[in-house]
Amino acid sequence: MSNRVSAVVVGADRLGNIPDLLTLHNIKIKQHISGRDPSHQKKSLQLPSGTELLILLTDFLGHNVMKTFRAAAQKSGVRVLVCRRSVCSMKQALSQSGFCEVCPYAKKGATKH
Repeated sequence: MSNRVSAVVVGADRLGNIPDLLTLHNIKIKQHISGRDPSHQKKSLQLPSGTELLILLTDFLGHNVMKTFRAAAQKSGVRVLVCRRSVCSMKQALSQSGFCEVCPYAKKGATKH
């Protein structure tokens, strides 16, 4: 199996089933940020090193917070995925961005489907 994509998720206090869904798409949550801290709106910030994907949950974020994190992603050359905080919305955004589900038979040593 290939290496997992390291993601930062911004928005929402709780993620519910989203971490399980991301695992199915070979994405590991490096950090979850609620976006409630006022400092996320006012100053430029840096994403954690090693971040490969930024996921913004739009129904839990203000415009200024989204703008700040998008700018940080652009500065770092990190892909941005924007969706609502629901499994259906996340699945759709992931498939449109080219993140396919990992085949359960793709484990090392598996020969039959």
